[in-house]
Amino acid sequence: MSVIELTKENATFRDQLSSVTKDGKRKWIYAQKPKGQLTSARSIVATILLVFLFGAPFVKVNGQQFMLFNILERKFVLFGIPFWPQDFYLIVVGVLILLVFIALFTAVFGRIWCGWLCPQTIFMEHVFRRIEFMIEGTHTQQKALDKAPMSANKFFKKALKHGIFYSIAFAISNSFLAYIVGSDELLKIVTASPTEHLEGFISIVLFSGVFYAVFARFREQACVVVCPYGRYMSSLVDNNTIAVTYDFKRGEPRGKFTREERQMQQQLVQIHIPVLKEKVAPKGDCIDCNQCVSVCPTGIDIRNGIQLECVNCTACIDACDIVMDKISKPRGLIRYTSYNAVENGWKWKITPRIIGYTTVLVLLMSTFGFLFASRSGTEVLILRQAGTLFQPMGDGRVANFYNIELINKTYDDINLELKVISPQNGTITPLGQISPLLKQTEKSAQFFMALPQNELQGVQTKVKFGIYSEGKLLKEVKSTFLGPENHTK
Repeated sequence: MSVIELTKENATFRDQLSSVTKDGKRKWIYAQKPKGQLTSARSIVATILLVFLFGAPFVKVNGQQFMLFNILERKFVLFGIPFWPQDFYLIVVGVLILLVFIALFTAVFGRIWCGWLCPQTIFMEHVFRRIEFMIEGTHTQQKALDKAPMSANKFFKKALKHGIFYSIAFAISNSFLAYIVGSDELLKIVTASPTEHLEGFISIVLFSGVFYAVFARFREQACVVVCPYGRYMSSLVDNNTIAVTYDFKRGEPRGKFTREERQMQQQLVQIHIPVLKEKVAPKGDCIDCNQCVSVCPTGIDIRNGIQLECVNCTACIDACDIVMDKISKPRGLIRYTSYNAVENGWKWKITPRIIGYTTVLVLLMSTFGFLFASRSGTEVLILRQAGTLFQPMGDGRVANFYNIELINKTYDDINLELKVISPQNGTITPLGQISPLLKQTEKSAQFFMALPQNELQGVQTKVKFGIYSEGKLLKEVKSTFLGPENHTK
């Protein structure tokens, strides 16, 4: 018997969202507080990620912020490694790796990201909803409180809850700002008067309001309606994908029963009379207690099969395992498995699609590793000044005017020296200080280069510069040298 046959009379879940009524109104989800082994494991993961989120901007590596995404100054630091706009090709390859990894991981494990790692789920289930449980009580008490008329007790609880909600949203906004402008700059802003940075202060207040609205009112709709990730992943899931799945083979037909009924059914199953066995079919392990629905933060019934709203949070697994323990049945009626594993008893296997994703992922990671390892710590750009012509020197030499741009990506100051590699008789007259090049800085300078006329190769002569540090060649840069049009060597 398939899932479609089991849910035929309740198939309306395919046509409407569990959090929206038939007339299109919002149906508020009062989720029961989950508990169990997987919930505890998710709490540990959430705590680690929250500590990282709020702490990473304030961790310094060689004087640099551990994580920084300064778009305004075009400065990025990932895990203490600085990246400049000149490293944009690495970012492109990194994004491709992330997309392929998501595709591969989703094809194998479904929406495990949504339930375990997504910031929306972590903040909603492990921060805001827990505060709600502490202040307003259980899910039934919350529902009763919302239906009750306004009173001093209700006003106090609602004001306290929403005040804390906005305070946390304000902290989240400031934490994200630390990733953009830097933790040092954030501390200056926080300790200064709001009038000194009024635009920034208003922006933070507005962003805090957005975060507050998402976690206080919008909630699961962010996953179901707004987030494109759920739809992207839904296109990658197939019958071999491991996800939170109801074992309909074992659980159906569902129904409440007494201990005496179960004992009688077990005895009848052992009777080898086909007619009697057809008339008295044993019940499945699902007792239709509805606990899996009560704990679901999106309000779905996992027994209907995989649904768009399911974020694989595992709350239904813990709830069902507790019930199975109480009725002395094996755990795992709801568990991480695939549809084919339940329907046909197949074990998980590597499909051609997984092989293809893995191959592309390995190639991209190898490419990224090579590019990153060969990335230079110093970037040099030398260009002849646009709009200028050659300058006769009066001693048989011709000079050109050049601009040089230098970037030091490392955490050390570098003493640099600019030389002409070819032609060999070229000389340089600097017009600005090139050395030292301080750590994590960029510098611009100008210089004249002079060549004897007998070394010119027509109107344009190819030249090669070398950037040295303590006698070691760091970079070779090619350019052109403009000479007289009627000159022949």
